[in-house]
Amino acid sequence: MTSFTRRAFIAASLAAGGAVVLPGTVSARAAAGDPFGIGVASGDPRPDGMVLWTRLAAKPLDIGGGMGTRNIPVQWEVATDQAFATVVASGTETAVPAEGHSVHAEPRGLPAGAEFFYRFKADGFISPVGRTRSAPAAGTTPAAVKFAMASCQHFEEGWYHAHKFIAADDPDLVLFLGDYMYEKQSGLADPVRGYVDFDEVDNLDEYRLRYAQTKLDPGLKAAHAAAPWLAVFDDHELANNWWGNGSGWPAARKQAAFQAYWENMPLPRTMKPTGPAIPLYRRVQWGTLARFHMMDTRQYRWQQAPNNNCTEIRRTDRTLTGAAQEQWLLDGLAAGGSKWDLLGQQVFFAGRDVDGATGTCDVSEDAWDGYEASRRRITQGWVDRQVRNPVVLTGDVHRHWANDLRLNYFDHASPLVGTELVTSSVTSGGNPGSSDPAPPEVAKNPHLNYVGNQRGYVRVTATGAQLSAEFVKLSSIREPDPAKVTASVSRSFTVLDGQPGLR
Repeated sequence: MTSFTRRAFIAASLAAGGAVVLPGTVSARAAAGDPFGIGVASGDPRPDGMVLWTRLAAKPLDIGGGMGTRNIPVQWEVATDQAFATVVASGTETAVPAEGHSVHAEPRGLPAGAEFFYRFKADGFISPVGRTRSAPAAGTTPAAVKFAMASCQHFEEGWYHAHKFIAADDPDLVLFLGDYMYEKQSGLADPVRGYVDFDEVDNLDEYRLRYAQTKLDPGLKAAHAAAPWLAVFDDHELANNWWGNGSGWPAARKQAAFQAYWENMPLPRTMKPTGPAIPLYRRVQWGTLARFHMMDTRQYRWQQAPNNNCTEIRRTDRTLTGAAQEQWLLDGLAAGGSKWDLLGQQVFFAGRDVDGATGTCDVSEDAWDGYEASRRRITQGWVDRQVRNPVVLTGDVHRHWANDLRLNYFDHASPLVGTELVTSSVTSGGNPGSSDPAPPEVAKNPHLNYVGNQRGYVRVTATGAQLSAEFVKLSSIREPDPAKVTASVSRSFTVLDGQPGLR
């Protein structure tokens, strides 16, 4: 595709998705009974294809989405041009009520490393057009991979303008690292926009409705239509700080949350949940340049340790990933053949002990600090396997962070062994105030290079020579008109090939 075509497509997508929509209203498409009002998406690209997604919802803010109990045939098309003059793949899926009338089409046999347009047809309507791409062929080395990282978007706390700028960046991929929606209301005295449903969702109908309203945001629809996504959940897709199989949440609620997540994300059918479990972690290869290890830090973790309880935190058998996922990760890192190994995951990885003293555990028990042995096994694992460029990609904490990684965070002279990039939130935490003192742990942890309390995202470009990261901040998330919102780079860092440490 020519650069002009790409620019024209993105401009058209932003124009279609960027109109001001008042809180609680639906798009013009949905108001007209069009079942494609919550948009289209693609994800998990392979060298010969990807997942194409939509969910039919003629009345997205009604339980059931206004689609009734019908099984509805949905045609899909993939073309090399936006006008669909050259269709290279097509098929029909059946959208059924038991799956929220979602569609997960998986075209095969497409050329590797190529860009495509796609659309759906159902009930006499044609969906918006999405743009996607296949992954590079195995053994080939693309010149670069450009991706955006985002997380944490509480609907009530602001507009998803970060996604408008992500779409305009023209990335190859978008990584969403958790908290795509929130199960509870924000508790703000002056929410920017309100939920139309329930204080706290706890069944399948309510989870579906929460996703539908989230997806009506015009910026989010534009970013989904602009590039394939790699998505993983964190906690709020179910409930705050949930953990493992014994977390006390009813199995029926977990099953509903996982089912709704799969229905609303561009995930393959192999990831459809079975009961209260979903096979979320997986690996996506980008030629020999990069390998994305997309992780799950919720389903298999032990319960969070009591506050400041060093005895429990430092148990050598504690795990955040579970044994099977840990071995899967280490085996993937040992496979070699990739310049950059990128760990897409949810919670803060680097050491962040507030007082910096070894005799205390003044840490976040929900992050990797609460699972020291688990973190050390994985870090030592990539050191022992001589992984060339390990980079951990993180969400969750509503601030930008740029961190160097060590085996021993209390020895400030110990070697650097990797890098962590942490994206701030899309909206969660609201507009920061004008005064933002650095958290106290920064002074005690010199491997924490940068922290910024802004709403935004991180854009990353990896080449054979280096990985560069730009931390993007927004001027406002409370302003409803995206034309009045600006984005700027608050800080930039690079990591040179084979040389751990941020520059």
